[in-house]
Amino acid sequence: MRACMIVLSAMLAGLSVPAWAATDTRITADELVAKNLEARGGADKLRAITSMHTLGKMRLGGGLEAKTETFAMAPGHFRQELSLQGLTAVQSWDGQQAWAINPFEGRRDPQKLSGDDTKDLVQSADIAGPLLDAQKKGERIEYLGTEDIDGTDAHKLRVTYRNGDSRVIYLDPDQFLEIRVVDHRVVRGQEQVQTTDLGEYEKVDGVYFPFEQGQNHIESAELNKPVDAALFALLRASESPHGRVLDDASRAGGVAAVGIEGQGAVGAGLG
Repeated sequence: MRACMIVLSAMLAGLSVPAWAATDTRITADELVAKNLEARGGADKLRAITSMHTLGKMRLGGGLEAKTETFAMAPGHFRQELSLQGLTAVQSWDGQQAWAINPFEGRRDPQKLSGDDTKDLVQSADIAGPLLDAQKKGERIEYLGTEDIDGTDAHKLRVTYRNGDSRVIYLDPDQFLEIRVVDHRVVRGQEQVQTTDLGEYEKVDGVYFPFEQGQNHIESAELNKPVDAALFALLRASESPHGRVLDDASRAGGVAAVGIEGQGAVGAGLG
């Protein structure tokens, strides 16, 4: 019996465990946040971001791909564009008012968005994401333990925003980068849940961002370039993105409707 116990002890001693488990099995939310911020490039570099511009594509299914472009400017501006077959849809938040143009649904004029319809854009305007300076933003972060995500025992953090909505963030146990986010929003009295898998991290000016974000693939990104605040302002009815006149909806080539609602949650950074 003693010999068996010695062999068993030797086998157990040889098992590898994650670094965090070997040092502290009672890891806290604050520690996980600190590890995540450090893995992404450091809190100071994240705070120093003044703007972000991305180009990419959205996979729409059926072989269709739309071109995407996003602009974000600290502390709270965001704009996203989706272009397909000669048409461009726009959603924008200027820090106070959100608006949209959706020619795919026959709406060529800018339409103001109100209340619940602005939530996605407001979150996207937070370039560094909710884990940076959460307390100053009035957010609450809780550690929910671990959960298996495609074979990875990921750490779960829940961020509760000031408006009561929340995001569950799954962190890789080795790299401490986000691999999935699940947003819970109340829209017109009904809870909406949106899951986005993240991956293919690339370094942009010393900061790591996921270039795969659900249906979205970022092809290029740049930080801290000058952005005109007028880009986020409500357009005149006759104007399109960057001052071009929008094409008629009849030129959509048979595409009845392409929505971009809900696609900007992590389209720029991790907001």
